[in-house]
Amino acid sequence: MANVSIKADIKVQWPQGQSSFSPGTPEELAIIGVDVLVKALGTDAARSFVMQVFERYAHEHVAATGNTVAHPLKNMPTP
Repeated sequence: MANVSIKADIKVQWPQGQSSFSPGTPEELAIIGVDVLVKALGTDAARSFVMQVFERYAHEHVAATGNTVAHPLKNMPTP
């Protein structure tokens, strides 16, 4: 895995105000992105969008690891 650092200032405008974020790692950036998706689209639409991204790379994960375990988000119970 690559050592990646991110330098970004993200400002999100909402009807109720604004939010500012400064992620430093890919993990922090992903959490911010998912948080914004959920707030903008709702939980179900955000989950669907994220699943599309995971599906795009699922074959690479299986090829690299030989792991054929089902994706954890696919089997999540829906509220």
